[in-house]
This record gives sequence, structure tokens and C-alpha cells, in this order.
Amino acid sequence: MADLSTLQALWPVLQSPAGALAFVPLYALWVTLLLPGVWASMLAGALYGTWWGSLIVFVGACLGAEAAFLLGRHWLRDWAQRRLVALPKLQAVERAVSREGLKLVLLTRLSPAFPFSLLNLAYGLSDVSLRDYTLGLIGILPGTILFCGLGALAGDAARFGEVLSGEADATTWVLRLVGILATVAVVWLVSRAARQALQASEPSA
Repeated sequence: MADLSTLQALWPVLQSPAGALAFVPLYALWVTLLLPGVWASMLAGALYGTWWGSLIVFVGACLGAEAAFLLGRHWLRDWAQRRLVALPKLQAVERAVSREGLKLVLLTRLSPAFPFSLLNLAYGLSDVSLRDYTLGLIGILPGTILFCGLGALAGDAARFGEVLSGEADATTWVLRLVGILATVAVVWLVSRAARQALQASEPSA
């Protein structure tokens, strides 16, 4: 109960302009520490809505991704190599990205099958340039919008009882739900295409 009351007290602070600005470096730190960003992205959606939340998450994720990439390429290279030994899928990504560059960075970013934070280490160990790596970050936008949209929808779910009783605007709520489902469909289709392209890029034995 104490945790819930604390969150309720912090909610207006987080929703303020200062809170939104603070959310960016906090998200960047979250990514740099290789923590999964799904829940943080959904929290941003619940706090700021789908579109503002997506912008905040995208900026924070890019900053954190750049930091993790540079750490993996320079200061923590040996540690990153040991970390990826147990992750053959990411080792395969490292090799493929070294060959294909920007194309494979975009494809792996588009597919949620690859963990965003650990991918940053794999990219750092690869031969991809910092320029191509940075450009490839645009590929995280569909997933970012999806998870922020889910967070915004979860924030509205508390009002669902009002919708059922006719006390709230059901049309707006339904339109948001349809938008989320459409985004899920797009992410699924793009992810499938990305996996097929990655398989095609693997050299035959």
C-alpha cells in the first residue's frame, strides 16, 4: 500500500514538463544498464500518452543505445564478448551486421525478437560504423509506438467501468483500441519480414 501511495503522489510530478524532461535521461540510464525497456515504455505511454510518450522514449532510448554501443566497442569490450558467448543468436547478429551494415541494423531493430539493450552490445562488437548504427535506430519507432500505446491504453483501462456505464466517451476508447491492434499487426508483419531477411542473409553451410 505504501508503494502504491508513493506512486500516486509521484504521478502528477512525473506528468509535469519537468518530470517529462527527467524521464529522458532516466530512460537512457535504464537502457545503458541493459535493463528491458518494455515496462518503462508502457509507463511513459500511461504518463504522457501514445505520441508524447513515444517521443520521450525514442530520445531516451537513442541516448542510452549510443552509450551502450560505445561502452561495448571501447571500455567494456572484453566483458561484452563474455556476455554474448551464451547468446548464439546475438553472435550471429554481430557477424551479419559486420557484413551488411545499416541494412541489418534496421532489420534487427524492427524485429522485437531481438532484445534492444543486448543488441547494443552486439553492435558495439561488430564492425558496423557509428553512423550506420545511429541511422538504424529509426527502426525502433514501431515498437516504441506499440508499447507506449499499450501503456496509454492501460491508463485508460481504469475508466473502462465508466465506459460500460455510459459515463465516458466509448468512441474515443474504442478508436484507441483499434489503433493499438493495427499497430500490433504492423509490428508483427514487419517482424516476420525482418526474420526472413535475416535468415536469407546467413551464409549457407
